[in-house]
Amino acid sequence: MFNSLGTVLDPKKSKAKYPEARVIFLDDNFNIFQHLANCLLTIIPSMSDQRAWKLIKFDKEGSAELFRGNLEQAELYHEQLFSKGLTMAPIEKT
Repeated sequence: MFNSLGTVLDPKKSKAKYPEARVIFLDDNFNIFQHLANCLLTIIPSMSDQRAWKLIKFDKEGSAELFRGNLEQAELYHEQLFSKGLTMAPIEKT
């Protein structure tokens, strides 16, 4: 009798790409750039000071993409940024 502890993966499912999403901040009249930069640096681990300040210079467009990556991370970052009072667009699945 053969006893295996391994898991058999369906090749079609195992090659499927994990869903990705974008997290977007919308410009508003009450959040100051310093608060936004502090939130980005605290919540998104890969964020640098330079990148945070570059992202928030979006006066002409009115929005900035703060994160692009897997959906689960995007949902977490979106929720945390929203809880800090930031004006967030709905998560965009890519």
